[in-house]
Amino acid sequence: MRDPFVTGMATVRFVSSAIEATAAALMLRAGRVEAAVRINGLLGLVGPIVLIVVTTLGVAGLTGKIQPAKIGLIFAGVYLILYGSR
Repeated sequence: MRDPFVTGMATVRFVSSAIEATAAALMLRAGRVEAAVRINGLLGLVGPIVLIVVTTLGVAGLTGKIQPAKIGLIFAGVYLILYGSR
């Protein structure tokens, strides 16, 4: 039986990839750099949200299996990734 947290993490990633593929198709259909840049800007919101959701699901699945301090380190790492990519 699959772990529901792993299933949730994979599902979020599949949805994210579908959004990315749809955005690529919209860029091609628009055929204009201005439209493609706007679409790309919207995708800039999707990436961090997906990272946070997938990490949260993973950490929720690890709760009780690893020390709380290590969970804090994982969230600190995600924060630093998001902060550093600004």
